[in-house]
Amino acid sequence: MKLTGLHILLTYQCTYECDHCFVWGSPWQTGTLTYGQIEQVLGQAKEAGVASIYFEGGEPFLYYAVLVKAVHKAAEMGFSVGIVTNAYWANTADDAEEWLKPFAGRLADLTISSDLFHNDELMSRNARNVDEAARRLNIPLGIISVCQPEETDAALSHGTIESGGSAVMYRGRAVEKLVSRAASHPWEEFDSCPHEDLREPGRVHLDPLGNLHICQGLVIGNLFEKPLKQICDEYDADVHPICGLLLVGGPAALVTEYNLEHASHYADACHLCYEARTTLRARFPAILAPDQMYGTME
Repeated sequence: MKLTGLHILLTYQCTYECDHCFVWGSPWQTGTLTYGQIEQVLGQAKEAGVASIYFEGGEPFLYYAVLVKAVHKAAEMGFSVGIVTNAYWANTADDAEEWLKPFAGRLADLTISSDLFHNDELMSRNARNVDEAARRLNIPLGIISVCQPEETDAALSHGTIESGGSAVMYRGRAVEKLVSRAASHPWEEFDSCPHEDLREPGRVHLDPLGNLHICQGLVIGNLFEKPLKQICDEYDADVHPICGLLLVGGPAALVTEYNLEHASHYADACHLCYEARTTLRARFPAILAPDQMYGTME
């Protein structure tokens, strides 16, 4: 497996507790990387041939000093660097500029999450403040806007989302909070994974516990136990007990192969996959991890 991108979840903590969040981000979550651990990760990423590093969460600006130092280090090492943030810190455009000054000239992308799950308007005041500040500092800016379940259903019916946003993926907290608002479909329809290339994903996510996620909650190794390059070299999707079945027959194959009890209808493939993986966690605790990704923290 050849990687080009590594998305680092600096922390599971977040200022929000959004209904659509598939990493269960909240102010009460636990798990944050230290700067020393990030240095170790960046070294492994360089050895593995990774070109792009993103810092996200949770909310990475909660650990601002570590984030600044980590972005500087990654840029010095030659990585293309990005950040994903909810912009909670941008009370005014001038304040946002002060927060962003240490990143000027070092970021290839700054992406803001702004939608009706985060705020009462698609483009929040804070997001607009960041937009203005980023323009002043010549920092490239992007927006992630996740649509409401009703818009997601319309997108599935017509092939596009009119507002230009992204569809809800029903995994994580969305299974608990949003499924009741979504249209449902027969479980047999979900015979493939529509979102991830499980053989050659290109980019993967690293969480604060060292887990390497090919999809959130689906782990292929731990960087604190084995180097990233070795994990990539040894990874074989076809023999992986979860990925292999997803490649053969999607989430539907998980419930048939492991003879799992299941409902007749689900909101989408992620919904069936998440429910099946939740049931299988006791059987594959190192692969279907950690507790943070499944909302089971005490």
